[in-house]
Amino acid sequence: MTSLKSKIFNFILRNRHLLQGKLHREVFTSQTSIPAFRELCEKGASHYARIPSGITLKPLVIEGIQAEWIIPAGADQSKLILYVHGGGYVSGSCNDHRGFISKFARNCGYANLVYEYRLAPEHPFPAALEDSVTVYEWLLSSCFSPTNILVAGESAGGGLCLALLLALRDRDIPLPAAAVAISPWTDLTCSSDSYFTKNRVSLAPKDSWTLFSRCYAGSQDAANPLISPLFGDLTGLPPLFINAGMDDELFEDAEKFSTKAAKAGVNVIFLTGKGMVHCYPLLAPMFREAAEAMEEICDFTKRQLG
Repeated sequence: MTSLKSKIFNFILRNRHLLQGKLHREVFTSQTSIPAFRELCEKGASHYARIPSGITLKPLVIEGIQAEWIIPAGADQSKLILYVHGGGYVSGSCNDHRGFISKFARNCGYANLVYEYRLAPEHPFPAALEDSVTVYEWLLSSCFSPTNILVAGESAGGGLCLALLLALRDRDIPLPAAAVAISPWTDLTCSSDSYFTKNRVSLAPKDSWTLFSRCYAGSQDAANPLISPLFGDLTGLPPLFINAGMDDELFEDAEKFSTKAAKAGVNVIFLTGKGMVHCYPLLAPMFREAAEAMEEICDFTKRQLG
């Protein structure tokens, strides 16, 4: 049964526009300011910015890409999580994800490397993907074994980490040990029913996904598997852990990808959250369902990285 605490918390998130004095949830259009959206995301991150004790932060630059090591005390320095941040491909940074990723790193016990791939619409596809490949290859050239790397990401970052697996496989680059995708955006054609049936309970501004898709896909076909990994050949991928809340417009993106991956012979775990919202495990330990989902993600990570 869904906990009362999660119901209250999710209700507040869904109706946060009322706390801002607005009667209706925001609707995104082609006139929506992406810079203003980025600024809002950065400000919102300040509520979750507290870094847990025992975490060391080490900024670095990887071939021109800003990045940051987030290292929990006692972590095995030979193993890591390559974390791909979300933000609809139009926002996201080391700064606005530091709070979430620090908790994730502490819970899993492994160093996380987060990086700032180029953002749309200034840098549409394939900029984010190419930056991701660059960072992954840098890890390999820095003597990290692919068997000691797990790739994780949430939302657009979850979709990008899955697209990264396809790109690595197709380029004959050794694949990581496994991947974790939280509420992954796998279909930028936005064709699933969830985009229409989950509007009332979703956290995202209405029509935001279609705007973000136009920004990232640019002149390319959004059905390109390296943009929308749902449409790719999924054979040969490493073990996957995919999670999605059922009250999320991206729910079917995760569900369909998991089903297709399993049919392709991939070892995949699909964890659903009844009554849960977008990326709810990152809200741990605020309510029971988030904490339990995060525990399952960390257990999977520990099994895969040994």
